[in-house]
Amino acid sequence: MLTLQNVAFKYETSQPFDIPDIHLDAGGELLILGKSGSGKTTILNIIAGLLQPQKGTVTVNGVDLYSLSGSKLDKFRGSNIGIIFQKPHILSALSVEENLKIANYFVSGKGDQNEQILKNLGIWEKRKQRVQTLSEGEAQRVSIARALANQPKLILADEPTASLDDENAAKVIKLLQHQASQFQAALVIVTHDQRVKNHIANQLTVGGAR
Repeated sequence: MLTLQNVAFKYETSQPFDIPDIHLDAGGELLILGKSGSGKTTILNIIAGLLQPQKGTVTVNGVDLYSLSGSKLDKFRGSNIGIIFQKPHILSALSVEENLKIANYFVSGKGDQNEQILKNLGIWEKRKQRVQTLSEGEAQRVSIARALANQPKLILADEPTASLDDENAAKVIKLLQHQASQFQAALVIVTHDQRVKNHIANQLTVGGAR
């Protein structure tokens, strides 16, 4: 489902990041740990098709991600990859439900799981509310719901527990695992939150630039 092979990346003003090879089957889980500046989010962005590496291949669901360009890459990402950013990427002026429908709009035939996803996240009763009226934790769950709206084959989460207490952090991780299992999706979580280590056995620690 996901393969990173011989990937190399560096920003203009930095040393190359140490990016290991990764192979993850459908339904598999991977936790990428590291301190701030270690390259966790860089790796996530490369996997997501948002940051092209200088060399190497990134294969998602059998497709070489960086063989695609422009609208083809955008469409593939929308159909196959669900991304949960550290800061919610949602439209605050729209309702919870409308945010999910916008995600569905770009991928035909999706949206039939929206109700169940919102119920699983405990925000079904908030579906008609504008996001700007929600608490920070509720807005984060909307961000998760939007990432799951198209039943992706690969779920990527950047620090999904950063603003949560212990109880809700555990709930979010279990929810992501449950949704990944439902869709037979691969799940990759990047975090510095040591609490998540107890929930995912397959772990990779990155140390930054080399």
